[in-house]
Parts: sequence; structure tokens; C-alpha cells
Amino acid sequence: MSLFLDIFGYLSVVLRGLTLLAQSFTLGGIAFQALLLRPLQDKLSADAIAIGKKCQRFLRLSARAWFSVTLASLAINVAALTGTLDVSWREAAGADFARFELAVAGCALVLSLLARTGTWTSWRTTALIVIAAFALALQLNLTHAASRLEVRWPLMLADALHMLGAGVWIGGLPYFLMALNGCKAAGDERLIGRRYSLMSMAAVAAIVVGGTVMAIAYLGSFEAIYGTAYGVMTSAKVAMLLMLLALGAGNFLAVERLRRRDPEAPLLRLKRFVEVELGVGLTVLMTAGSLTSLPPGVDLSQDRLSWQEIVERAAPQWPRLISPPADQLTISQLQAEIDAADAQRVTAPPAYVPGEGIILPRSAEDIAWSEYNHHWAGIFVLLIGLLALIEHFSWGRWARHWPLLFLVMAAFLFFRADEMAWPIGPIGFFASLRDPEVAQHRLFVVLIILFGLFEWRVRLRGEAAGRAALMFPLTVAVGGALLMTHSHAIANVKDQLLIEMSHTPLALCGMTAGWARWLELRLPGRTSRIAAWVWPVAFVLVGLILLDYREA
Repeated sequence: MSLFLDIFGYLSVVLRGLTLLAQSFTLGGIAFQALLLRPLQDKLSADAIAIGKKCQRFLRLSARAWFSVTLASLAINVAALTGTLDVSWREAAGADFARFELAVAGCALVLSLLARTGTWTSWRTTALIVIAAFALALQLNLTHAASRLEVRWPLMLADALHMLGAGVWIGGLPYFLMALNGCKAAGDERLIGRRYSLMSMAAVAAIVVGGTVMAIAYLGSFEAIYGTAYGVMTSAKVAMLLMLLALGAGNFLAVERLRRRDPEAPLLRLKRFVEVELGVGLTVLMTAGSLTSLPPGVDLSQDRLSWQEIVERAAPQWPRLISPPADQLTISQLQAEIDAADAQRVTAPPAYVPGEGIILPRSAEDIAWSEYNHHWAGIFVLLIGLLALIEHFSWGRWARHWPLLFLVMAAFLFFRADEMAWPIGPIGFFASLRDPEVAQHRLFVVLIILFGLFEWRVRLRGEAAGRAALMFPLTVAVGGALLMTHSHAIANVKDQLLIEMSHTPLALCGMTAGWARWLELRLPGRTSRIAAWVWPVAFVLVGLILLDYREA
């Protein structure tokens, strides 16, 4: 049963992030139509009106996705509840959270029906806004704020501001990008860009105010920022918000140059920055979904990390380059005991079954095995970053084959990442996939192979590679986002948090590398040249972080 609970727990986090994505795109689409396209319809050209119909179709799809993902999340949560408590499906479906989620799904369905293409009359716009506001109010009952026993309503209001701001800003980016790509008249670009900039500034203010109130209430102290998982994830969100603000500031300056009719206004750079802003924004929303699965730091007064413990773990040490034998690992010794008991026909210790929620004790050899894997992975990534830097020099053309190192690293991780699984451990390949952590590791191996092959093809073909070149930055950025939701099953809470603290900068560097490479490919000129140096440096940083990885 714990197998299903582990899977349901991970799926619940992912679905929560997808729910926030669909919700934000729906709210952003309504705001874009009601606050931008409709007020400006008399000033925009016929091309811009056609863009409105395209935005309506995307809004309808977003509302349908919100409906579908909410129902899927409801089914997962009800299944998890019936699996952990002695309650029937009928009783679980009658719980408060189930009723609220069902009501939110109903609102999303109505929004999808109202968001059909055609003229947006006043009554339809009003109905969309009212139903969206009602859905947002219902959604608040599924947040941390609703479970607080004190200062509940101020926190719910702050959460509402936070979600509304994210919807208008991040959720409005796809519509803004569609508008920029569809506009043919410079006047349309100026009007749309200026109005969206004003909307975004108001949305950022709402995000900052709401986020500040919640951070103060849910963290409670400075120590909780670095001493709890909630604080670490909140810090990651703040770092990504700063990235978004930097991109947004660049876009604002570009819009201002458009407004002044500057003939050298960087319109192409504006579009590409919006693409990156959207990608980072999606990662922020997925991280927010993961954050909802963690208890607020203020509620965790025990098992917090001290600053001294973090400093001691982060102190540089020589990498572990020699691996302990596989037969000295806990899983191997357990299997040997089972085999010996079977041979003597005596009672054997319980076998380890992947996904059953049993956390094996970790010996010094287990820790050494894991550190060895991370340190050699760090060497591979460090070499990749250095070779990518060398390639920029006139004498370094030979280094363009650096993507092949990804294939070597993928093979290394496939054999070494999970000691209990095939081909090293006693558990078969398909049976091992029942463990969510193993399944995530296998997925990461596939991603590494994909962007290694695609990027090697790009290096060989150059500009003739076309859109295949985009596979590398997208895969790296997605890998960084997935790392934000990755977790280790370790009994010691402090050790688990120390490991997660190393994953957060890895994810941020991965995201930076992916989107910097995207800008290098999608932009000409100085910005492209700067981005071409940024992403290899990010890879070097990833390698150095992995080389300093410690579990004890």
C-alpha cells in the first residue's frame, strides 16, 4: 500500500503545480482580454483583433486544462486518503477538500464554456471575472492559510493577492507573446506593450506584498529560512523571482523605447526575453506547487538545521574517487542474509521491496557509494562546461564534441545511480521503477541522453541544425525544474534537508544554463554572445557543486 502512497504523493505535488499553471493561464487570459484587448479594441488594427480570437482559444484550452487537472488532483487525493485511513470512497469524497476541489473544477468548466471565440460583450466579461474570482476564493480553502488557527483571513487575503498577481503577470505572458508575434503595425506593439507593462507592475506589487506577508507568517524567524525545507524552497522562489524581475526590467526598457518610437527599439530581444520569462515563470509555479506539500517552517521547531551544521557540511573536501565494493552495501548484505537463510531453511529477514516505503539504514559504505556517484558526475559536468568555454576560442574548435560526455555520464548514472536496482542490484529493472526515486533517476538518464545527442548534432551541423538546437536548452531547463521536486527517502530529517539544499542551487544553475543557451540560439548580436558565455559557466558551477556534495 505504501507503494501507491509514495506514487500518489509525488503525483499530487506534480498535479498541484500543473493546477497552478492552468489556473494562472486562465486568470492571465481573462485579465489580458478584460484589461488590455477590450479597452484598446478601438485603437488597434484588424490584425490585433485577430490576435484576440487566438488568445480566446488559448484561454478556453487553459480553462479546460484547469478543469481536467483539478479533477485528476481530486482523484489522487481521495485515493491517498482512502489508502491511509479506514474510510470509504464516499466518505473521502465528502471531505471539505474534495468539495472545494469539485467546486473549483465546476467553475473552470463554466469558464471554458464562456471563453468561446466571438465578441466579448460586457455581460460575458463580467461573468468571466466574477466566476474566476469565485474560483480563486474557493482555491484559497486548499492552501496553508485555510488550515491556520490564527490570523487566518489576513493570510488568505495575502495568498489571494499572490495568486492573482502570478496569474496576471506570469499567466498573461503567453497572451502577450502571441500579441507581439501577431502584431504587424508598430502602433499596436506600442499600445499592447505599454498596457501590459502597467498590468505587470501592479501584479508584481501584489506578488511581493502577498509573498512578504506569507513569508513572515509561515517562516516566523530568520533561522527557519535555512533550517527548514519550507525556508529553502521559499528562498529558491525568491531567487527565481529576482530572475523574472531582471527579465521584466529589460522588457520594460524595450517597451519604453517602442513607446518613444525609437527606430532601434529591440523588439526581437523583447520577444525572446518574454519567452525566457515565461519559462522561468512556469518553473516558479511548479516550485510553488511543491511548496504546498511542505509544512510551514514556523510549525517545525524540532530537527531544524543550525548554521554551523550547514557550514560543516559545505566545507570543501577532496572528492571521493574510489568506490566501495557493491557487496558491502546494505542492500547487498540484506540479500546475502536472505539467500543464506533460504539455504539453511530458517526464517529470513524481510526482503526489501521497492516502493513499499521501507527506508533501509545507511551504512558508511552506502554514503561513500552515493558520494562517489555525485563526485564523478561533477567531474563530467565540469569538463563539459570547460570544453564548451574552450570552444569559443579560435584554437578550440576540437572541443565541439563535448556533448559526447553526456552519453558517458548517462551510462555511468544508469549503472551506478541506484545500487539496489538492475544491473548492479538484485531488483529487476521494471520492479525497481515502482520506487519513485529510482523512476526519477531513470528519467534523468533519458533526459541526459536526449540533450547529449541533440546538442552533438547541433555542434556538427551548426546553423543547419534548425529547431533541433532548441532541444538542448529546453531539456536542461526542464531538468532543473524537475530537480526542484526531486526528493530522497532518508530517515534522518536533517540529512535529507542537507541533501535537498545542494539540489536547490543545482536546479537554479540548470535553469540558468538552459535559458541562457536559449537566448544564444534565438538572439543575434551582443546579447547572444553574452549568453554564450553564461551557460557554460553555469555548467562549471554545477560541476563544482557536485564535487562538494556530501551526505555525512
